[in-house]
Amino acid sequence: MHTDPNTTRSADAAPDGPTARGDARIHNIGYRSYSGPRLGRSHGRASLIEHSLRGAFGLGRSARSKVLPMLLLTIMTLPAMIMVAVAIATDLNELPLEYTRYVVFMQPIVGLYVALAAPQMVSLDLRYRTTPLYFSRPLERSDYVTAKLAALSVAIFVFCALPLVLLYAGALLGELSPSDETVGFLQGLAGAVVFAVLHSALALLIASFTPRRGFGVAAVIAVLTVPYFAATSLQWIVYDLGSSGAVDWIGLLSPGTLMDGFQGAYLGGATDFPSGIAPAAGGAGLAYLLVTVGLTALCSFLLLRRYRKVGI
Repeated sequence: MHTDPNTTRSADAAPDGPTARGDARIHNIGYRSYSGPRLGRSHGRASLIEHSLRGAFGLGRSARSKVLPMLLLTIMTLPAMIMVAVAIATDLNELPLEYTRYVVFMQPIVGLYVALAAPQMVSLDLRYRTTPLYFSRPLERSDYVTAKLAALSVAIFVFCALPLVLLYAGALLGELSPSDETVGFLQGLAGAVVFAVLHSALALLIASFTPRRGFGVAAVIAVLTVPYFAATSLQWIVYDLGSSGAVDWIGLLSPGTLMDGFQGAYLGGATDFPSGIAPAAGGAGLAYLLVTVGLTALCSFLLLRRYRKVGI
């Protein structure tokens, strides 16, 4: 290869110094290091729970983001207010609907809220690739999953418990039996807790597989509604054929009928099953407890497995 001697001499004659060698220079532009307290993982989890919980109701976001959550919450509480007004105006001895059955009765509205809130919490983080920013902090992946599960569980519980509080307050104002109403109210809150924990684990697992919020909403609605209508239809078919003993076991096949049978077996309420009889605490009733706990644990475990690879 021919080399131009003039070029060689020009390179050799280049001035020596940091700029010519390509060395970096450090300029003091006034930045100061952080010297405040480092709050650690617990504060990070608490902040993420608060942020996610506010987002579930559209707080801290645009006015358009608040419309659907607040509209669904209004629809959720409207029947409770009507029942209280009817009970007071007609001097009823009991409320038209049991506390434990209210959430089951309003499952379509609760399901819509869950389908909106779950993708809001996780799908947008995947879409905008903010999960690596979370994991670059002291937060572990288990902290992220725990915070999201806690936030959605609290949001669903608040969504379900508010109408129960209105029912309880109205019953006391209507001078119904305080002891009976208190027992029923506490049973209703217990059912709302179980409902919230199960549905938060299930919905977050589904929503975590897509960065598209619309797809997440559709997938959660499909999982909550299609099995419910299939299980309910199958229960009526089996009941009409005379196999009433199989009705309780078929209720294990969908989240909606699972919660209906659970509250009937352990919280003293009636069910929407064809026979209207709640599963006994033993046998099928025990199966409802085991499936509820097992499904919640399985969804939580799979959600944690899912986030072991997210953001890498």
